[in-house]
Amino acid sequence: MADDLCFFIKDMLIVGPPVKKSLVLRISLVAFVMICGVFMCSIGLKQISNFTKAGFYDTKVAERHCEVPIVEKWERSYVHFPKPTTFNRAECACNPVRYFVIASTQRSGSGWFETLLNSHINVSSNGEIFSVKPRRSNISTIIDTLDKIYNLDWLTSASKNECTSAVGLKWMLNQGLMQNHEAIAEYFNAKGVSVIFLFRRNLLRRRISILANAYDQSAKPLNGKHKSHVHSSEEAKILASYKPLVNTTLLIPELQQADNMVKQALEYFNSTRHIALYYEDIIKNHTVLNDVQDFLRIPRMELKSRQVKIHKGPLQEQVENWGDIEKVLNGTPYENFLHEDYKVS
Repeated sequence: MADDLCFFIKDMLIVGPPVKKSLVLRISLVAFVMICGVFMCSIGLKQISNFTKAGFYDTKVAERHCEVPIVEKWERSYVHFPKPTTFNRAECACNPVRYFVIASTQRSGSGWFETLLNSHINVSSNGEIFSVKPRRSNISTIIDTLDKIYNLDWLTSASKNECTSAVGLKWMLNQGLMQNHEAIAEYFNAKGVSVIFLFRRNLLRRRISILANAYDQSAKPLNGKHKSHVHSSEEAKILASYKPLVNTTLLIPELQQADNMVKQALEYFNSTRHIALYYEDIIKNHTVLNDVQDFLRIPRMELKSRQVKIHKGPLQEQVENWGDIEKVLNGTPYENFLHEDYKVS
């Protein structure tokens, strides 16, 4: 087309009838504009092809390199830029994400602690994922599940999605974590997962809580429903009214087992980047939560939970046979559990 226009202009200038000079210039200008238009149109069509029907660039075109924030060299492996397959992180694609796991034991305050973390605008802790047995049936299913969680493809009510700065889960020690500790520790180190250990110092109080929770599972005093955690003082009062009878014959072996499991977990995952917290310390001093936020490299915020503590009073008021418990524990390494306590307003 451009060649035809050029020949047309040439003919007008050389062999055509007399034409005013101004007319020739106008025709030349029109021809130039048409040629430029064809050229620009071809470029525009190529650009349009890069858009999807939704109006966004194709991911292959839009993909960009994300700069790692300024951190110490050892910490770079803990900074991630997930590319989920279930949604587009959009403008937060280059917002760095930290991976974590809350490793704990039942009735150690992990549910309450997780609600505190999830009150942070940039934290997604996805609950007790491995309480479902098929997910922990073997190391392959465990790894597949972890990969989905850390790639932001595990969608729960806790998911913050686009602007998540820290993503993780709550994992009980007896839910495949200890049984597969070597492979899981290797995975944590390879993937840059930080471990938050949360335990209870007073294992006697934990034992009593386990017995009370077991009763609630069978009796279901709250309108026929079992609740491990409550959100009202009325519900807490109903559950706290039950006082379990502790089997003192099994008490010391049970305390020993719980104590050994905690020590073993700390040993098994000693090679990982981790922090060890205790429920009693958080109850006494909420500034411990600042340490957790610093550990996860997220901005400090005031963390809140709607959960209401069930058992607030002294231990001797929470069981039927306190005298028998005292006799069994006096003079043992666990005697301090009779006296160590905390006050909850």
